[in-house]
Amino acid sequence: MRSILNRCALCVGALAVLFTNIARAEVKVGDQAPAFELAASDGKTYKLADFKDKQVVVVAWFPKAFTGGCTKECKSMKENGSAIRQYDVAYFTASCDAVEGEKGNKAFAESLGLDYPILSDPTRKTAMEYGLTTSPTGNAKRVTFYIGKDGKILYIDSAVKTEAHGTDIAAKLNELGVAKK
Repeated sequence: MRSILNRCALCVGALAVLFTNIARAEVKVGDQAPAFELAASDGKTYKLADFKDKQVVVVAWFPKAFTGGCTKECKSMKENGSAIRQYDVAYFTASCDAVEGEKGNKAFAESLGLDYPILSDPTRKTAMEYGLTTSPTGNAKRVTFYIGKDGKILYIDSAVKTEAHGTDIAAKLNELGVAKK
């Protein structure tokens, strides 16, 4: 009996490693961006496919609403929104927090008076597809993805400076040659 239990434990362990490695599959520049359909703080649902052949998309992932770094990052994007909106771009922040609730992204966006939506991925499906978390309960890493009109990853910023992120996004859009409106 002990032998059977040991074999079962080994199988379960092997499956856990396999699924963890699949979940950690990180996207790279030039890859097709994983599709997403996520509810947002403004009450709408956004699909990456809706922007294909229309606009560049920027998604700035952050770990947790109502925390210091995330607050600085979101404020920076709001304060520099006019510079970002000069470009033909749809831009969002995103986290694994729920939309609704006292600590949800809707409440977070309202508390900061944000003029752009925060996407919510409470199932972490999208975060795992982008390689931002390996756990169905973990927070996403702080990473910003720039996705071209063709749906391919143009640039990945994994060294986000929270207080300057809005300015950095506008500068990167310029560097990438994204068309101005």
